[in-house]
Amino acid sequence: MSAAPLFPMFLRLEGHPCLVVGAGSIGEQKIRSLIDCGAQVHVVAPSASDAVTEAASQSKLAWSQRNFVLSDLDGVFLVVAATSSVGVNQAIYHEAQRRGILCNVVDDPPHCDFFYPAVVRRGHFQIAISTGGLSPALAQRVRKQLEKEFPLLYGLWLEELGKKRAELYQGGCQPELRHSLIHQSVTPQAFLQFEHDRRLNGGTGVSAVLPGGDARRSINSTGKDLL
Repeated sequence: MSAAPLFPMFLRLEGHPCLVVGAGSIGEQKIRSLIDCGAQVHVVAPSASDAVTEAASQSKLAWSQRNFVLSDLDGVFLVVAATSSVGVNQAIYHEAQRRGILCNVVDDPPHCDFFYPAVVRRGHFQIAISTGGLSPALAQRVRKQLEKEFPLLYGLWLEELGKKRAELYQGGCQPELRHSLIHQSVTPQAFLQFEHDRRLNGGTGVSAVLPGGDARRSINSTGKDLL
């Protein structure tokens, strides 16, 4: 593997054509994450898991029930190779490299342009942990620790912070004062106050759907829930 560090970024995939080759249990996890981000997902596989089949029937993705052919890469933004064949996966990777398409070969770090991090997701609030493919188990352990530190209510708090920030910018507040108020609003004490106020007002946590992901998916960020 390269000694160069990975470049961390959050990528906007909405509307971009993404290909997943393979639709078993491993491919299913990758497919779900792409759908959640609004990507146009094309799945190529002779057979698929029940969840992928159901998603195709609901038009959440396009499924070509056959083996991979090179033309499947035409116009693709990124590709995930998740078949049980090492030869097929590597062929996909090498063709993607030739075409300048980002590629991830599942469980094969040397043949990956990008990695799937372990993610703590609280609505639009996200923390991604990567070990560069060296130890996914460590990334998962850190994720579990962070899930305890950042409760589901962070998603709703972030929505409130965004509204207050917009109001400050629209209200003509002096830059120095605005900067001070914004930073005061994001302290741990401010979150505790938000949590306290919700309890007083009859709030029951985050059972409602959060922007960027529902409460159930925030709890289970391993990607093993259904599409």
